[in-house]
Amino acid sequence: MEKTTPRNLDYYMPPEWAKHEATWLSWPKNPLTFPGDVLQGVEDTYVQMIAALSTGEKVKLLVNDELMEERARKRLKGGDVNMENVLFLRIPSADVWIRDYGPTFLLNQKRPWKAGVKWRFNAWGGKYDDLIYDDRTGEDIVLSARVKVFRPGIVMEGGSIDVNGRGVVLTTEQCLLNPNRNPHLSREDIETYLEQYLNINQVVWLRSGIEGDDTDGHVDDFARFVGPETVVCAHSETGGGHNPQVLKANLDILTDYRDQYGRPLEVLTLPMPEPIPLPEEERVLPASYANFYIGNDVVLVPVFDDPHDQEAVRLLERCFPGRRTVPIQARDLVYGYGGFHCATQQEPAVDHKLFEGQLK
Repeated sequence: MEKTTPRNLDYYMPPEWAKHEATWLSWPKNPLTFPGDVLQGVEDTYVQMIAALSTGEKVKLLVNDELMEERARKRLKGGDVNMENVLFLRIPSADVWIRDYGPTFLLNQKRPWKAGVKWRFNAWGGKYDDLIYDDRTGEDIVLSARVKVFRPGIVMEGGSIDVNGRGVVLTTEQCLLNPNRNPHLSREDIETYLEQYLNINQVVWLRSGIEGDDTDGHVDDFARFVGPETVVCAHSETGGGHNPQVLKANLDILTDYRDQYGRPLEVLTLPMPEPIPLPEEERVLPASYANFYIGNDVVLVPVFDDPHDQEAVRLLERCFPGRRTVPIQARDLVYGYGGFHCATQQEPAVDHKLFEGQLK
């Protein structure tokens, strides 16, 4: 471990609802992830995402080359996009899941400085050799951001952690303790890395993730902070598979949690859409409303033409009264095993007054 860590230098990971300088995205292109007409559907989804985000912040969009930039520009100009807020960056990538291979951006508590943590990316435990290239993409991103870079040298994905900006991180045993990530590290070792590189004081270890998830239980598919003391947790009492039991176990952990002062979290239950099976592929899509993304003035909410869609949207509207909730059909994106949160990475704005005393 580096002798000089973010914690020692007063850096910390702000919560997603803190003011952004930009949201990072990678234009969809991988025909293995999104075959046939699915890819065009995902492009349509990206146009809607970028249209919503570009009203309130910059969108830094990765494109592989000039040809892909031309295609993206054409698609975006056909939508209601504020093109002045879209910055095209010719940084090649294998796939869209920038949450997991991109850097974790940090702010400094005492000075108007920004930094990035460049974790190692091994394609979710070595599952996809063709996507290992995105470890290089993450390096290109953090260098292009021109910020101080910390390299802890361990495997970590952004979707496996969620913070409240006041010293607490949510994660799962299934992912971070999986031997396909950091087999040489103990639970205590991993906690130390989280403490030192995110500047947190408490790790809430949830059990495991939802059915259909190929990431070994990323927390952003079922439990998310929506405020410093409030978390939403997906919950389902119906449907096949293991979701009802696993989500109940995670909900119980969050309900029983107490911080160092004995204070509980406010835990809100978020519905789950009905399972979306793909019998021809012998799998279930990892569809979840918890994979929303919080922008500066919008919240992107995945919907699935499901009876629970409106309930989920209304709950998140109550959680973010100062933002516009934007429901977007997400089935094509989820076909590739991810959602809006997986496909985005926030870069916080340096606004010292906004964050002063955040960890007090």
